[in-house]
Amino acid sequence: MSVSYGELLKRRALAFLESAEVSLERGHYDLVLFNVEQSLQLYLKYLLYERLGDFPKTHSLVRLLKEVARVYGHEELRKLYEQSLETLYLLEEAYISSRYVPRTYDREIAERTLEFAKKAIEVFQCVE
Repeated sequence: MSVSYGELLKRRALAFLESAEVSLERGHYDLVLFNVEQSLQLYLKYLLYERLGDFPKTHSLVRLLKEVARVYGHEELRKLYEQSLETLYLLEEAYISSRYVPRTYDREIAERTLEFAKKAIEVFQCVE
């Protein structure tokens, strides 16, 4: 059975969210943020792919969420963007840091970003 490209993006997004939960349990807080970022990035790309058949070749959560909000025209997406800009930038920084700069995070920020991701994905699922 063949899985569509869009469905593969969505499945991987949800798998990264599960990995974030496991990383939190194990105390790997930097990986929580990395996995959360990957989860949101892939889910946003999934939404764009499903609507447009493509997505911007970027890793920027800010840019991706802005584009999803524009394309879908959903008020909850716009609110999520406006209320979460700092968190989105933190997650972008965590993604870059995971590759180039040794950076650590504490349990509190890992828990907060994981909760943010769960709420964001709930919003994403409502607009699908």
